[in-house]
Amino acid sequence: MPGTVLLLAASPVGRGRLVDAASVLPVLAAVDPAVLSGADTANVVELADPLEPQAVLTRLRAAATAPGPLTVFVTGQLQLDRKQHLPHLALARTTPATVRYTAFPWAWVREELRLRAPGTTTLLLDLHADAETWQWLRTHPLDSGRTNAVYGRIAPPPARRVVAVPSYMKAVATILRSGWRPPVEQLHQQAVERLGAEAYADVVLSAAGVAVPGSVGAGVPGGSAPRPPSALKGPRPQTPDGLDFAGLSRNSTGRQQSADPHSAITDAVQAGRHADADALAAEHEQAAVRAHGTGSEEALHWIEVRADLAMLAGDPVRSCRAWLAVAAARLAAGQAPGTAAVEAAVDRAHHQWGQIHDPATARELGLTLAELRSRVPGRRAGALDHVRKQLLQLQPQG
Repeated sequence: MPGTVLLLAASPVGRGRLVDAASVLPVLAAVDPAVLSGADTANVVELADPLEPQAVLTRLRAAATAPGPLTVFVTGQLQLDRKQHLPHLALARTTPATVRYTAFPWAWVREELRLRAPGTTTLLLDLHADAETWQWLRTHPLDSGRTNAVYGRIAPPPARRVVAVPSYMKAVATILRSGWRPPVEQLHQQAVERLGAEAYADVVLSAAGVAVPGSVGAGVPGGSAPRPPSALKGPRPQTPDGLDFAGLSRNSTGRQQSADPHSAITDAVQAGRHADADALAAEHEQAAVRAHGTGSEEALHWIEVRADLAMLAGDPVRSCRAWLAVAAARLAAGQAPGTAAVEAAVDRAHHQWGQIHDPATARELGLTLAELRSRVPGRRAGALDHVRKQLLQLQPQG
C-alpha cells in the first residue's frame, strides 16, 4: 500500500523569524518519496511557509485520511497564544499578538491524527521555541498524540538577531539521501549524533509523542485545547488578539506587574529588558532560599530560570555557571547521576560552554564540566570525550 508524506516548513516573515524553516525543503524534496515514507511508493505533499492555518489543516486532514503509512516532517517555531497560552506552529503572517488567529494550533495535530490506526503514523519534528514557549515547556508536555511515533527536537530560542538553521531536519534529510531509510529510531539517533554539542540544550522527542525538558508528561495542561473547525467551516477571523494580558496590574510607577512572575519575566525578555528579567528571577530565588533552603527544588527552579535567562541574553558564561551549579547541587542532595534533571543540567551546561569564546574562561569552566561529565556522562555517546578534546585545544601554546 502506498504511503503518504507531508512536508511542512513554516516560520514568520520578518523580525519574528527564529528559524529558516523552508531552507530544509529542497534537501527533503531531493529524497526519493519511497525513502521518505519507508513504503514501496508514496505520495508527497509539500507546504512551504503557508499563510493560513486553514490551508495547513486541509492538507493535514487529507493526509490523515489516506490509507497506508503516514510520515509528517515539520520544521518551524512554536509560540503561545495570549488567551489560552497553548502552543501553535507559527506561520508566515504570525506575530506575537496574532498567534491565536494566524498560527496553527498544535492541538490540531493530535486531533486530526487521533483516529489513525496505532503504528501507522510517524512525526519527525525540528522545532524552535520562543522565550515564552521555552519556559512553558518546563512544566507542560508537547502532546502530539499517544498513538503516533514522534521523533525530533525542540531547540531553545537562538541569540538575538540570529536566524537558526533547522540542523536536525537537515541531518535527517542528508541521511535519507543515501537512498536507504533506517528504522526511524536509528534515523533519529543518527541525526541527533550529527548535531553534536548543539543538541545538548534541546528537548529531544522520541517515540512516546509527549515530552518536556528532562521528563515525560501527558495531556494538555493549562486549559482546554482548541479543536479544529469542521471541514465545512471557514477559517477563523483574521483579527489580532487583544494586547492586554490577563492577571496584570499596575504598580505605583505605572508599570505592569503579573501575579505569575514567569509571565512578567517573559514580558521583560520579549521587551529586551534582560537585566530586569534576571533581577526579578533573583528576587524569587532568594525568597525560595529563605523559605525552603538552598538546595530545595523551589530554589533550584529559579536558578534554572536564571540560567535560561542568561542564555537568552547572550551570556553563555553566566548560563554555564548556573547550570553547573544546579547539577552540583542536585548531586550533593543525593540525586542519582542518571536522574533526568541532573542529566538535563549537565547537558545544558555543556551546550553553553561550547558558546564561550574567551579561552581562559572556557578552560576554567571546562575543568568543572569535565569533572561533572565523568559522573554524569548523559545519554549521548562521546560527551566526556568531547569536553576533553576541547580542553586540549584550549591549552596555552608554547
